Amino acid sequence: MSFTLAIVGRPNVGKSTLFNRLVGKRLALVDDQPGVTRDLREGDARLGHLKFTVIDTAGLEDATDDSLQGRMRRLTERAVDMADVCLFMIDARVGVTPVDEIFAEILRKRGNIVLLAANKGEGAAADAGVLEAWNLGLGEPLRLSAEHGEGMGDLLHVLEPIARDFEEKAEAEAELNAQFDVDIEDEIDEDEGDTYLAPTDQKPLQVAVVGRPNAGKSTLINQILGEDRLLTGPEAGITRDAISLRINWNDVPMRIFDTAGMRKKAKVQDKVEKLSVSDGLRAVKFAEVVVVLLDAAIPFETQDLRIADLAEREGRAVVVAVNKWDIEAEKNSKIKELREAFERLLPQLRGAPLVTVSAKTGKGLDKLHEAILKAHRIWNRRVPTSQLNRWLAGMIEMHPPPAPNGRRIKLRYMTQAKSRPPGFVVMCSQPDKIPASYSRYLVNGLRADFEMPGTPIRLTMRGQGDKNPYKDKKKAKPSKLRKHL
Repeated sequence: MSFTLAIVGRPNVGKSTLFNRLVGKRLALVDDQPGVTRDLREGDARLGHLKFTVIDTAGLEDATDDSLQGRMRRLTERAVDMADVCLFMIDARVGVTPVDEIFAEILRKRGNIVLLAANKGEGAAADAGVLEAWNLGLGEPLRLSAEHGEGMGDLLHVLEPIARDFEEKAEAEAELNAQFDVDIEDEIDEDEGDTYLAPTDQKPLQVAVVGRPNAGKSTLINQILGEDRLLTGPEAGITRDAISLRINWNDVPMRIFDTAGMRKKAKVQDKVEKLSVSDGLRAVKFAEVVVVLLDAAIPFETQDLRIADLAEREGRAVVVAVNKWDIEAEKNSKIKELREAFERLLPQLRGAPLVTVSAKTGKGLDKLHEAILKAHRIWNRRVPTSQLNRWLAGMIEMHPPPAPNGRRIKLRYMTQAKSRPPGFVVMCSQPDKIPASYSRYLVNGLRADFEMPGTPIRLTMRGQGDKNPYKDKKKAKPSKLRKHL
């Protein structure tokens, strides 16, 4: 059991910079303009020998209404309530502002353990601000420079006794709960005919939710979580970071990535939006299953198709979810229209799950859960080599490969080289002369005959040459037993 540290403070005081330093990666977006961070982002931090969880929060602003700033403030206050330790950060070069004083008063009443940090404390220009910080009544301020790494030793010194207290509590709880400890093992599904390792707490299923702005991605994840963890609202483009959350959805351990809405490249001019889209693309690469969320009112726009195609090219299992289904009037005719458009516009994902959901009401989430698990299972599928070669012989018999220049291409042998996604290799003659249409014939056959709808399938033709492997070998001498016979 490690403790949780929430970094809070006004916009642009350096919270995300310190977060990135503690986790050792550039996870949070950082820019000179204030208000870049909007959602809560968690990370595994390391400082010296200490390991703990750190939460990056949105900048505190003096707003209590339902505006975007007001909702961001409520989310940050929730992080303060969740955390064991709160690190309140001010800008030492600016000094203590009236807003700092307001939130220092709030933290004295709400925070369990509150530490005060005067960031951007390098150089003489910060001396006055560090002295002013004493007036906040939160004890001695830690003089830090998150950008340059100064003051990290002082922060470690303050956190060490806190960490020891939590370790002692964890040991006491472990002794009390020892009889309830159960080892979690990988489950093997016998029905698939191959070995399927079910997601575990150590290796959760990685799911990225992607789509255009205002499709309802954050609202959907909040509904799955059962709490308002992510910032939502009618404004398009609220989410900026690709936020990852560990959840246990219907007893299946998952890590879900909420990503920023992706617009057409030509429309993306703002620097922060470019960083946000880049962050979302990185989340797609790390995911195992990608949920492409569409708006029922305007489904399958050009950008939706590009996003789905990107996920397929990255080799990820794809589930298409149509959101805002609760306000759709003509459901029967609409679903028929959607399925026809899906088959026509995304032939490379033929057979992928298409489910309808309502992020607002939660209707359809069970179907979405089933579709994600099914897509993940297919994405991990392996087919025995003996089955593949019997199947290949049948496919050749039904439709022989072409004979360029009068010389028939020979498909000799087939095996599955990898899974996640399924990848197959066919050893053949003249691999460079096999037309794309014949490769599609084989891929479509694999989908149909081995029940792999929707998942990306990689098929590689590899040449063996026509050389006889026994041609240059000496004739084997007869054994002594054969001589006697």
